Amino acid sequence: MATVNEIRIASDTIRLGQLLKLAGIAQSGGATKALLSAGVRVNGVPETRRGRQLRDGDLVEAGGEAARVVAAGSAGPGS
Repeated sequence: MATVNEIRIASDTIRLGQLLKLAGIAQSGGATKALLSAGVRVNGVPETRRGRQLRDGDLVEAGGEAARVVAAGSAGPGS
């Protein structure tokens, strides 16, 4: 697996499509759709819904990259 980038969000949840763009994995909505068709995994489970709500600790893998959600108020993994 690729290096996991921690993506800090200001609220408790973020939509999958937003996270993919924020993490730099997808550059646009069209790129997000293409990634979802090619294969995105959330916590190891295939996901096709761009609107999937992600929460603190969720791991997203797509396009050979990985990102973990770190929500507001969370000290991150290992704390």
